[in-house]
Amino acid sequence: MSRSLTYRGYQPVLSVKARAVPIVSTMAGSLVPALLPMIAQAPVVPPFGLMVLLAWRLLRPGFWAVWAPLPLGFFDDLISGQPVGSAMLCWTLAFLAIEASERSVLWRDYVQDWLVAAAAITACLLAGYFLALFAGGAAPILAIMPQILASTLLFPAVARLCARLDAWRLR
Repeated sequence: MSRSLTYRGYQPVLSVKARAVPIVSTMAGSLVPALLPMIAQAPVVPPFGLMVLLAWRLLRPGFWAVWAPLPLGFFDDLISGQPVGSAMLCWTLAFLAIEASERSVLWRDYVQDWLVAAAAITACLLAGYFLALFAGGAAPILAIMPQILASTLLFPAVARLCARLDAWRLR
């Protein structure tokens, strides 16, 4: 095959739009909670940046490099106000866990992707909670349960949005 038809030997060369849409949509997802005109006593707004990143990862498994959550997590840390490095660490560990779990799975379906995303979101929110406690925050752990529930229930809508963006970016 010619060099223009393949990228890294196995993946077609993608246009700038095809490469940028997942990155920009993940960054836009990180901005959503900051742009909502909402004041809350406890965290209730889902981590849309993480949800978009997971939706892209589950939709297109070979698209992201394993290190991709590092810069995107750094951006999310800067926007969200979490201690710098918390999203970088949590998102990367979620990616590594998904990579490890996919090697042993023979097939994937919608419900399995939803459960994987729910587990990753729950783990990231709990890790972020404990990192915030370590950094000096103080809140009962039950305070993040509405956020975990809302994130789990909204993930299919985010996955559908990413699927539509995927169809548009490859057009």
